[in-house]
Amino acid sequence: MADPSHLPDRRRVLAYLLAAPTLAVGVRLGADGLAGQPAEAVGTTGATGTAGVTEAVIPSLPQPENLFDLGDLQNLVAAPTAGMITIQVHTDGTASFAVPRAEVGQGMTTAIAMMIAEEMDLPLEKVRVALADARPELLMNQFTGGSNSMRSMYLPVRTAAAVARHRLVATAAAQWGVAASALTTEDGVIRHGSTRSATYGSLAEKAASAQVRTASAPLKSRDDFTVLGTPRNRIDALEIVTGRKKFGMDHDVPDAKPTMVRRPPTINGTVQAVHNADAVLRMPGITDVATVEHGVAVRGATFGQCIDALRALEVTWGRGTVDGESDGTVLRKIKAAALPMIVPPLLTKKIDAEFTFAFASNSPLEPDNAIADVRADRAEIWASLKVPIVAQQDIAARLGLPQKAVTVHVVEGGGSFGRHLFHDVAAEAAEISQKMGKPVKLSWSRTDNFRQGRTHPMCVSRVRATYALGSVLSYEQRHTGSQTDFGHGLGEMITSAAAKLPVAGNLTFAETIFQLTQSTPYHFGATTQLLNEVPLKFNTGSMRNIYSPNVACARELVVDQLAAKMGKDPVEFRRTFVRDERLRAVLDRAVEEGEWGRKLPAGMAQGIGLHAEYRGAVATLVEIDCRPETVNRKIRDAVTGPRVTKALIVVDAGFAINPRGLEAQMMGGFNDALAMALTSSLHIENGLPLEGSWDNYFYTRQWNTPLELRVVVMPSTGDKPAGAGELGVAPAFAAIACAYARATDTLPTSFPINHGTLSFDPLPREPSTPQSPTDGLDRAF
Repeated sequence: MADPSHLPDRRRVLAYLLAAPTLAVGVRLGADGLAGQPAEAVGTTGATGTAGVTEAVIPSLPQPENLFDLGDLQNLVAAPTAGMITIQVHTDGTASFAVPRAEVGQGMTTAIAMMIAEEMDLPLEKVRVALADARPELLMNQFTGGSNSMRSMYLPVRTAAAVARHRLVATAAAQWGVAASALTTEDGVIRHGSTRSATYGSLAEKAASAQVRTASAPLKSRDDFTVLGTPRNRIDALEIVTGRKKFGMDHDVPDAKPTMVRRPPTINGTVQAVHNADAVLRMPGITDVATVEHGVAVRGATFGQCIDALRALEVTWGRGTVDGESDGTVLRKIKAAALPMIVPPLLTKKIDAEFTFAFASNSPLEPDNAIADVRADRAEIWASLKVPIVAQQDIAARLGLPQKAVTVHVVEGGGSFGRHLFHDVAAEAAEISQKMGKPVKLSWSRTDNFRQGRTHPMCVSRVRATYALGSVLSYEQRHTGSQTDFGHGLGEMITSAAAKLPVAGNLTFAETIFQLTQSTPYHFGATTQLLNEVPLKFNTGSMRNIYSPNVACARELVVDQLAAKMGKDPVEFRRTFVRDERLRAVLDRAVEEGEWGRKLPAGMAQGIGLHAEYRGAVATLVEIDCRPETVNRKIRDAVTGPRVTKALIVVDAGFAINPRGLEAQMMGGFNDALAMALTSSLHIENGLPLEGSWDNYFYTRQWNTPLELRVVVMPSTGDKPAGAGELGVAPAFAAIACAYARATDTLPTSFPINHGTLSFDPLPREPSTPQSPTDGLDRAF
């Protein structure tokens, strides 16, 4: 129960009462959000005079990421935006908010609803959160990525909700002729003692403003929270488990018929000729055939008919953008492009190590899909998009329409993992609809997703560490990879804020993002981490956690090597050199809860990984079984290998808005890491991945997941949330790799560890989509 007269000493954010039939409250995104959330780097400790840090430690200077990270960049470039976010109160007593972010399974809408419910004293079930259409007036404020949604939205959304409650209370006070301080709010009802009450719905119209004007209200103290900080189920959980939730493919638009594309046998190949379009048009259900930029589209009554039709097409193909490239050719080019180390190992000992990470797919569970209805003077798009304004701009340009003539509806997606930062499928759907002159419901096949979709680039991380007399004197990491495409909005952010970034030199977009996301959490003396990328024209993109899983894996393996060379236990070594008190705290908790050092059979071992990013800190401790009876266990049509049997994740994510949602994010990140470390990758051969389905791409399956997976959420260390969506991947990858190294008494240098073995028969390159299976019951377990 909240007393509106209570004015805690807390920051106020400028809000507005908007002219509307019922109460509508807006708040500026950007400038106000940034003012309310200054950059708050994870704290560091000095080299001397601090508990747990010995005088032998040579301190490292702060790196750019410690001072100003990718999330700070996103908040900074949003500052000039004058666009409004709006919470509306309706006559039925509900509140609604169209959030300018994407929901792709991360639980963002639940956290937003919790903020509104908390500050409005409204039951959670009375809050409706939808996804906003593309709103170009928001400029760079409609971007979902970099684990920044909660960091950027926490203060503005709470402020708008608090002002709404304040306005409703003031309206009731005026109506009853009493002081606002005499009223209380609870569960969407305003009360004056036990004599009078009114629901928010009954006051929604009276509280409405006839004109736009500024307003303010105090935010609740954390001590008064009853919703925020408590574990809550997803607001859409029941819809999900009952099959009622709508994802991209579930949307119906009149006359938008199923559409698919026959694709080339190499990445980004082009069409030279279609030899039997007329015959395919006569196939059952097929209404249209059209040549597009990278294939031939068919539209039909059912997706099954589309598959039959695209398989029947006879096409002569032109070259793609990476014809002739294979794993080996790409790896040679990457190694040749590695930047040199700087520190010579004079009068010191050194460790040199090199680690290779294969191409990986960021394909979500739901295949890429979009609906497009393009007319002569306008267009309408429905798709899961994380950067809808950029999508709107690009699609309008491709169609030859003004941007305002293109409406982009953001729908919920069945996963993203970085894929929906790009609008490839939406642009293709628009192209097809324009050429056919009809609405289309485009779906990529699973094979399209893996072979022509976005990938995490192959990369190599080289590390050199020098040490002497119990100290690490220098740490150098040179990360080299195939070029990562950042043409989805982050590049524009960097350009607009270049003069304010804590990085020097004429860096590329990729190099800048690398510097704003990477740092070494240890006092290792002179420390440098640099990126170089080879401009190969694969379809690449940011996969969950961008560079960090590979960078952290290489780093933590070298940390274990340093510990061994210097005669220290891996945990004690980390305790000695860690720079960050929050990392030290999660490490200590993981060691205690995970029983570090307990005796395990030969062939089994523990591993630990630390990582700080997005203003959060994580320690992951795992146990792995590499005994022959486990590695060689047989499961039909499966890849098995080593198995992580136990995992513990200890996370400090600042203020945990929804601890249950945070746990889910950590578990999902762990399973991503498990796949990247042990089993899943793309094999490139002659310009195309060999993987063509989930049956080929060995993402983590039940038989590879740990029998025990536990998440410990540390007590909140601040008033603001850290980023969490990607935070758990890197330390888990590192812990698994370190455990594998200790269990096998080897240093793994190529990931995933099974990449050298092709464990499946590749699907044909043509036709690009295989025939739909008809033997599902025979294959069911």
